[in-house]
Order: sequence, then C-alpha cells, then structure tokens
Amino acid sequence: MPLIDHPLGGYRFLPGIAPYSCGVISAPGFEIVHVTLHRPAPYRRGFEVIGRHLASEGRPKAALCGIELRSPCPFSFGGFAEFNAGYARILEEWGLFVEGVNPVARTNVAPEVDPPGEPVLYGFSYSRPCDPLLPATIVVAGAGELPEGVLGAEGIVRAGDTSPEGIAVKATFVMNLMEHRLRGLGRDWSTVTAIDIYTIHPIGRLLPEVILGRVGEAGAHGIRWYYSRPPIDGIEYEMDLRGVRTELRIG
Repeated sequence: MPLIDHPLGGYRFLPGIAPYSCGVISAPGFEIVHVTLHRPAPYRRGFEVIGRHLASEGRPKAALCGIELRSPCPFSFGGFAEFNAGYARILEEWGLFVEGVNPVARTNVAPEVDPPGEPVLYGFSYSRPCDPLLPATIVVAGAGELPEGVLGAEGIVRAGDTSPEGIAVKATFVMNLMEHRLRGLGRDWSTVTAIDIYTIHPIGRLLPEVILGRVGEAGAHGIRWYYSRPPIDGIEYEMDLRGVRTELRIG
C-alpha cells in the first residue's frame, strides 16, 4: 500500500487494518516525538492526558500518530474486536481518520507480571514542527506472528508451538514483517533508534542471528525486552520499532 498523507497531522502513514495503521513517518518540516507516561493512565482518561500535552505544545489533536497500550491479559479474537471498536470510536471523535482510514499506529500488549487492572495508556507519539533539513522520523506499529492484514486464529504462524524452534520461527516471521513495514515507510534499520520485543519466552538464543544479526547499526542502541504477552491469546511474540530524535517522559 502507498503512503497516505495526513492533511492536518504533519505525517504520512502506511495503511493497516481497521484498528491501526502499520506505521507513520513525519512529513517534511516535522518530526515525530515519542512520549512515555511514567505512571500509565486508564486509557480513556489517557486521551485527556494526550489532549493536554498536545495543547501545551501548540499542536492539534490531528498530530497524534501513535498509541501504546497495556492490557490486563490477552484478548480472545472476539474480545479484541470489541475493544478495538470502542478504541476506534475515540479516534473518530477526535477527527483523526483520513477518508475513513485509521492513520494511528498502535502497540497493545499484556504485561505478565503485575498487569494493570484495566487497559491503560503507556505512551504515545505525535508530530511537531522541526528544521526541514533534518531527516524524517518514524514509528512502526506493533505486530505479532500473523500475516499482514489477517486477524484470525487460522493465520497464526506455528500456532501452539512454544518450543525454542517454534519461537525462533515466529520471531523470524515478525522480523521480516518489521522490515517490510520499514521499507513501506521508505526507511531501513539504520534509521531505527528503539527496538522493542514483547514475549514471555526466552530471547537469548534469538539475539545473535534472528535480531541483532539483521539490524546492523541499530543494534548499538540495544534491545528492550518487555516481559509481556501480545494482545491476543495464541500469539506469542511481538515487536515494534521507532526512529526518533526526541523521547519525553511525563506524569
């Protein structure tokens, strides 16, 4: 799919499925800023936090281009669809959709230890003006071992296989998907500043070849491993990426 311009957002996006886009890249003269909430907020109230922050930066709601959520536990596919419907209504109320297409990238995972009691907002990304000579910045949405555009149990790669070999196959599939999204945004691993992995399965054996061996100079920034499950029951391994200059922590 070709990149789509957000007419008011200061970014372009790679279309995905109804709940989220596959990723975003800043438009010329803008950068994407990544924000982490020191204390995650219930996700509906979290949008109030986002609104206040954007207002303080002089940015419109349309500048919001990335959302990171944490859930109490993985959803069933049906439960995930129900949650996504409510989430999408908020984005629509904010006027973020572009000709009916959701432009906002998203990651939603379930911490295995001390999970929240309800879905919470952990972080978000937005665009703001910058020196037009600076390179573009990006956010790649989270994805697990499901083919692009598929949201059904029949698509899970090596479904039910949590052996070391099975997890390696899943991780390789997700790495390929991340690279595909990077290319879709017109970028490559050299532009990535943060690589996040979400799984409860050991990743030590994956690091040399499956992950670090493929990311090149991006490996200098390390890997963040969140001991969390992907958002849907039956999916075992998820990643997301970003390449930004500005990281903020609020709250």
